Amino acid sequence: MAHIDLGFDEREHPGIRGLTRFRPETAGPLNALAEALLRAPHPTLSPGERELIAAYVSGLNECGFCAASHGATAAAQLPAGESLVEQVRVDPESAPVSGRLRALLRIAAAVQRGGREVTAELVDAARAAGATDLEVHDTVLIAAAFCMYNRYVDGLGAFTPDDPEAYRRSVGLLVRHGYLAG
Repeated sequence: MAHIDLGFDEREHPGIRGLTRFRPETAGPLNALAEALLRAPHPTLSPGERELIAAYVSGLNECGFCAASHGATAAAQLPAGESLVEQVRVDPESAPVSGRLRALLRIAAAVQRGGREVTAELVDAARAAGATDLEVHDTVLIAAAFCMYNRYVDGLGAFTPDDPEAYRRSVGLLVRHGYLAG
């Protein structure tokens, strides 16, 4: 259970959902940022690819709730589904993704280690693989934001379901209505 009393059964509102329910004043901006980063129209990165970046960074941060929830959301929006998400989680270098996405995942991993880990060489390699400056920008921002979200969830010890099915059940509503639906 969470390190603080949220005032309700956390199993009904696990992870960040419970934390944002506890503090609705901060929920609005946090949910709006997730909506903008992961679901807003984007000229080249699909919602599934952006969710995959969020899931990957969350996995690197060992945030079980965010890795599982964003992994399930990515899987629901990518043709290769759960198999691809798992392959990226285990070894993004051999996962069947485009060279562009692989280069963006390298940048995301660098951000996860520390912002200054993103080098001109990583950015140049991403550009050489076909990434645009907008994609590099958004990858850095997604990775940085998910480091914050992950620390929020884990720092307060939010309840994290063990059953992967719990995450799959919530995906449909999220894919249809987004992060602002509450």
